[in-house]
Amino acid sequence: MLQEGILNPAVLDLIARIRHTNTLVLCDWAFPYWSDLETVDISLTRGIPTVLDVLKLLQPNFKIGHIRQAEEFLTTNPQETITAFDETFATFSEAEVTREPHLQFKERVPNAIGLIRTGDPTAYGNLIIESV
Repeated sequence: MLQEGILNPAVLDLIARIRHTNTLVLCDWAFPYWSDLETVDISLTRGIPTVLDVLKLLQPNFKIGHIRQAEEFLTTNPQETITAFDETFATFSEAEVTREPHLQFKERVPNAIGLIRTGDPTAYGNLIIESV
């Protein structure tokens, strides 16, 4: 029986299918539904869990080469939120971070292997992570 790290079987199943250069979307509770994209909804309530909670739990088992986020994140959030995301991104030392227009970000979503919906209320805090 798993006792540490990610315990959710649907999340484990999804991330086990990620291969070289595949992408995974980590999103907030209000992110649009994509009918052709496998979605694992782990939102419990507003703020639980957050996108960063999930990203941190992925770290031991998911080698990230690229992190994408909407550039609007920088203009709609307080500095402490931006700092928290940037500090977490920095722990993925090999990962390149790209912030792009939200519409361009959403155009990438259908190409992902899947999507994990969280309870995060952070404006534009959604991420597309690409495996190495």
